[in-house]
Amino acid sequence: MQHLVDTDDFSDSQIAQLLADTKRFKSKHPPLLLYNKLLITLFFEPSTRTRSSFEVAAKRLGAAVVHLDPSRSSAKKGESLEDTFANLCAMEPDGIIVRHSKNDTPKLLAKMHTSPVINAGAGNYAHPTQALLDLFTIAEHFDGDIKGKTIAIVGDIVSSRVANSAIRLMTRMGMHVLLVAPEQFMPHSNLPQYRNLDDIMDKVDIIMSLRAQLERHETELFEDYDDYARQYCITKERMHNRDILLLHPGPVMRNIDISDAMLEDPRCKVLAQVKNGVFMRMAILKLLLLDA
Repeated sequence: MQHLVDTDDFSDSQIAQLLADTKRFKSKHPPLLLYNKLLITLFFEPSTRTRSSFEVAAKRLGAAVVHLDPSRSSAKKGESLEDTFANLCAMEPDGIIVRHSKNDTPKLLAKMHTSPVINAGAGNYAHPTQALLDLFTIAEHFDGDIKGKTIAIVGDIVSSRVANSAIRLMTRMGMHVLLVAPEQFMPHSNLPQYRNLDDIMDKVDIIMSLRAQLERHETELFEDYDDYARQYCITKERMHNRDILLLHPGPVMRNIDISDAMLEDPRCKVLAQVKNGVFMRMAILKLLLLDA
């Protein structure tokens, strides 16, 4: 039984296989490889892209999907997380897809060894499927030549599970990672750190913009979102004619994270990421439920 708590659960050869399967699935839909398989989605936090992407991926492979809403489950009656999970596993699903506000929840459930666990986002630590679909989007753009490429992660990095998973995976793949954020948004890290976005524009091949999450911080760093945008929004003026790939995990705060004009620019791959997410999650489900 194999789990996906974070990307380090996959070997280099498995990641290479995921990239190859994602490319293959994108060019031609596969047969119903997961026919008669059953998946349960257990989301303790709201989700639009990730949950729907997993459900579409599973159904395209022929699997059935059951969604449990924790707000209407026995968890509201005082049942522990472990007991909720054990009861679901007693129904013998082939995998459980979990999102939770606590960093260690997917690992805790995986250690119960009752059903494969797929982390759909946990706390501010890990969002492995987002990191993998972003890796595919980058590899697709650069025809697989990603080693040595430089990516800048911009915004509220310390609060972002997307950023944390991306940092671990991108550095593992031989990419250079720069962090761009105000001091309070910056994690403790040995990676190069910048406060000024304009300082890195001529140094990078890719920018990953993150959602501004001012509400997560007790200290008021900016007067308002407009003040933040003046310093960190990705605009046409900042990008100019540079050949930089622009990513964002969504939801995008328009004209705060990325300007309207840049969202329409061909260098921006936000919708491509969503599309690729379905095919990458198909590849992940195949790996965990069949290949492993």
